[in-house]
Amino acid sequence: MLQTTVHAAARSRAHGPTAELWHAVELHRPPAEIDGACELTICGSLARVVTDVVWPLAARDVCPVCADLTR
Repeated sequence: MLQTTVHAAARSRAHGPTAELWHAVELHRPPAEIDGACELTICGSLARVVTDVVWPLAARDVCPVCADLTR
């Protein structure tokens, strides 16, 4: 049986010196069931999933840890 990991993009908020970043969230349920609450990201941050954005992103403000862990 082949199991595929599905990742969604999530946007964190800026906190003090930390900038907003795009993160990856591992989905264990259909994207339609994501209710807009914050989810735990691959790197351990909390961020709000954006279901209309596909991970991986070709953006400058992507979390380097999430990018490395989802390769």
